[in-house]
Amino acid sequence: MPKRAVTISALAGVALLAGAGAYAFAGEARSTGPEVTHASVAYVAPGAGQDGSLTFTAEVADDSGVRGLKVLAWPTSMAPAPNAEEMAHAEPAACEPAGAETARCTYTVKVTAADAAESPKGAWNVAVLASAKDGGRAFAPKAADFTVEG
Repeated sequence: MPKRAVTISALAGVALLAGAGAYAFAGEARSTGPEVTHASVAYVAPGAGQDGSLTFTAEVADDSGVRGLKVLAWPTSMAPAPNAEEMAHAEPAACEPAGAETARCTYTVKVTAADAAESPKGAWNVAVLASAKDGGRAFAPKAADFTVEG
């Protein structure tokens, strides 16, 4: 076989493998884990003998279905920020189906006057760890933010 034919044959093989690899990568990119969207947080400070609250809501979607969402509020001044492994100890949100592959998740916690007095004032973030039924996970250290007034 002439050298030119071998070179062209080899280049064709490389192009074919690259195309197959790109296809496999694109297929893999679609199933990277759950997606957290429409995240919002509402903080109500306690006052006049009434407790306050912190409520976080988000939509979580994954093609395999949603297993759950863990939520952790943390002051921006904290260093370092929480990581995905630490989220295993965070509290779960209540998730309700909102379609075949989507859930609407809500996390609410009471904030007492004592809690508010002990909490750092200023900017806070909400970190979330979403998990899918197929084992996929997605971590967002700053899914939403709010301010605790002082």
